Amino acid sequence: MIVDRLSLEQSAVLVAPRLLGSVIVRKTADNRSVKVKIIETEAYRENDPASHSFNGKTPRSEVMFGPPGYWYLYQCYGIHWMLNLVCGPAGQGEAVLIRAVEPLSGEKLMFNWRPNQTGVDLSNGPGKLTEALNLLGQFNGTPAWGDTDLRLQPAPAETVIYESPRVGISLAKERYWRFYLKSDYLSRVKQNAVGRRRN
Repeated sequence: MIVDRLSLEQSAVLVAPRLLGSVIVRKTADNRSVKVKIIETEAYRENDPASHSFNGKTPRSEVMFGPPGYWYLYQCYGIHWMLNLVCGPAGQGEAVLIRAVEPLSGEKLMFNWRPNQTGVDLSNGPGKLTEALNLLGQFNGTPAWGDTDLRLQPAPAETVIYESPRVGISLAKERYWRFYLKSDYLSRVKQNAVGRRRN
């Protein structure tokens, strides 16, 4: 679907499913590009104990507090970078985690950035997709639209969306705030993340 500043001012729980099907374009310094389709997301809000913004603004979570439409990248366990899109009203501390993407073009370049991988293991998880797109902390706080090296592109709205509890967290696990499309590139999840059709 089309993503603009106005639509991103809504709650992460509303934005996360609407991001499904949107395209991320990663442009390189030598003018090559990779395009991937967002197929899995998770919502995080300020009143959510699993969110980085739950305890208020910190140096790490400052970007989450707006304005919406900017990328929020952080390192998980000091190893993997995680890609998030800030949403919600400015000052509220909300973001959508991009959990998995499906390659559309530039797959050879993705394999160069993530060598020794095969098939869906290229980008079927939040840490995997950031490696496959060669994303590091330099994109934290950068805009998600315009002539940037990491931007969102409009796409038609998806008609069949699924939801499940979020995965990889220890708090607020019961909330059905993980959203996804049917795809071979979905991240691997445990039994408690079995989903249901949302619409």
